[in-house]
Amino acid sequence: MNTIPSRPRLSRRSFVKLLAAAGVTTAGGYLLVEAAPWLDYEAQANDIRRPLARKVPMSAQMRELIRYATLAANGHNTQPWQFVLKDNAIEIHPDYTRRLPVVDPHDRELWISLGCALENLRVAARATGYAAEVTYPDGVDYIHIRLTAATPQNNPLFKAIELRQNTRSDYDGHAVKGADLDDVQALHLEPGVTLRYVLNSPELETVLAYVHQGNLRQYADQAFVAELIDWLRFNQKDALASLDGLFSRCSGHPEVPGWLGRLFVAGTKPQQQADVDARKLRSSAGVVVIASESDDKATWVRTGQVYERLALKMTSLNIKSAFLNQPLEVAELRSQFQSALSLGASWPQLLIRFGYAEAMPRSLRRPVEAVIMPPEME
Repeated sequence: MNTIPSRPRLSRRSFVKLLAAAGVTTAGGYLLVEAAPWLDYEAQANDIRRPLARKVPMSAQMRELIRYATLAANGHNTQPWQFVLKDNAIEIHPDYTRRLPVVDPHDRELWISLGCALENLRVAARATGYAAEVTYPDGVDYIHIRLTAATPQNNPLFKAIELRQNTRSDYDGHAVKGADLDDVQALHLEPGVTLRYVLNSPELETVLAYVHQGNLRQYADQAFVAELIDWLRFNQKDALASLDGLFSRCSGHPEVPGWLGRLFVAGTKPQQQADVDARKLRSSAGVVVIASESDDKATWVRTGQVYERLALKMTSLNIKSAFLNQPLEVAELRSQFQSALSLGASWPQLLIRFGYAEAMPRSLRRPVEAVIMPPEME
């Protein structure tokens, strides 16, 4: 196993000094960037979310469904999917070149991401006049969706696809309206998948304790930090060059030169990150745990469907949400968390906080042409 060299620890005070020292260069550079018409982040984010074309041939319609599928939630915005076009069918394959071997060594969250894409595709298909028959990856390494003509169905979740985001900012601390919470809790689930809501302070503190421990362990792991840095985009130039990853502004952070952002993240102390996430969790109205009876590929896909369905429902009600999966990404904490939340034999798959907040800048996606697998590669 390769040893990752030790990184210097950078305090926030030192980081501020570095920002001041680099201020003239940085400010001048970003003035040029903002004036560059070819670096229009908002235009790129809007274009991938343009309204879905409806009255087009089926071949073009299938590409439109794929575009909406790619707007789904996914870990680190790695977009770990490839699509294969068949006669009257679409397949969703994992793109293992985009896996996260440190934070997701068994590809559990990767397959959950594919389930999120599947749910978007199914919702968009129904809205445009197609029924989707799904074959789950029980004996194969992909998801098969057969499309047949059907009556278009209006669904508020369809419009929410363009608006959904993982809102990583502080929330306003207000409880979710009773009628809206009832609506969310009535969500249709998938077989073997359950939701466990945590809304009261004692239980939220229990959840917080495990998120805290997860942060301490992950940020003390240099391999984890190095993998995270690989998927961070500290300015719009880098974000537009890759069309993936976690852009600073989408998380409420300022744009900085890449070298400075990498130095700062590499120097983040575990307790600093734990304190940030504790504040964010306490600003939320509650959390929800998505759990399942099994822990295999097909179940992970169904988990992704339920999460995306939940996120779209919340979006339609102007409720924001964000992942706090740290205690589920550390193997020994996951089983402890399972017991602490009285989940019985159900496996915790995702941990999501929710509440009210302002919208953040939206993340980018690669174009459809970049995620369709050429026939010779099938």
